[in-house]
Amino acid sequence: MADQFDPLKLENQLCFPLYACAKEIVKAYKPYLDELDLTYTQYITMMVMWEHKELRVKEVGKYLYLDSSTLTPLLKRLEEKRYVARRRSTEDERDLIVSITDEGEALRERALTVPQRLAACIALEPEKAQLLYGVLHELLGKLGSK
Repeated sequence: MADQFDPLKLENQLCFPLYACAKEIVKAYKPYLDELDLTYTQYITMMVMWEHKELRVKEVGKYLYLDSSTLTPLLKRLEEKRYVARRRSTEDERDLIVSITDEGEALRERALTVPQRLAACIALEPEKAQLLYGVLHELLGKLGSK
């Protein structure tokens, strides 16, 4: 009798290599981010802030696929490090605005080498990296629309 497809075998799960890869990539970032005194989640938050300078907390959450219960302590820690500042919106006090600070902008210069250093560790061909990026963003779009 031929083997039947078992939907509960780990090797048949798309989610598992995605999970394991994400975990290993975050681990590979760690030594570079330790130099900056940032966690991976703080780093990607700072990437959003370097790009946009000022956003509502809800907008930061949309960019990072994070909810407010995760963002609130994260942003508090970044504020304690003086990389961002938070304030209530003057139009709607329920909205919290996050702005990058001068210290946060200065951190960007120190972080510039992180992507290249990580890419050197992974050694994935640029074409494959671009293909993977496209497939993952397509998947995110499909999951985000549900």
